[in-house]
Amino acid sequence: MSLCGTIDLYYGDESHVCSEGYVPYGWQFPDEEVCILSEKAYKVNCLGFISRQNQCRWLMTTENIDTGFVLECLEQFSFEILKTTFIVLDNARIHKAKAIKERIPYWQERGLYIFFLPPYSPHLNIAETLWRKLKKEWLNPEDYLSKDELFYAVNRCLANVGVNLKINFSHFNLN
Repeated sequence: MSLCGTIDLYYGDESHVCSEGYVPYGWQFPDEEVCILSEKAYKVNCLGFISRQNQCRWLMTTENIDTGFVLECLEQFSFEILKTTFIVLDNARIHKAKAIKERIPYWQERGLYIFFLPPYSPHLNIAETLWRKLKKEWLNPEDYLSKDELFYAVNRCLANVGVNLKINFSHFNLN
């Protein structure tokens, strides 16, 4: 008997994309002056949920992501699920806040269950792969020209996950 498709399983996490450049190392000639122009940084914050089948759901903001933001996302998600759904989250304070814990019984009545990973185990959360691919592969240098362009580009990329942008998660075949 195959149980594939009995539940939906998503991995969730938040991240940000920032206009500040990241320069881990470099070199220059002894008499050469090198500078990197910078301005006040702007960033786009995202909370996303992704499945191994590349189903992606996300919300973005230019504000900080706090417990209220996470709560609202989970609340909205709980009304949109079609079958029993599990979301795997890390142990971030905003995920385990009192307000979140108080809503869990209501979400479970709707078929949404939250599973918390063990502490210090980001390698178990495939949402980390989503953010890495977004920042290192899918965004282009011209996407960082302005706050609006960055916001649009991040939204465009996340909308294309599972359509034109796919992540090949290795997993077991349960059949």
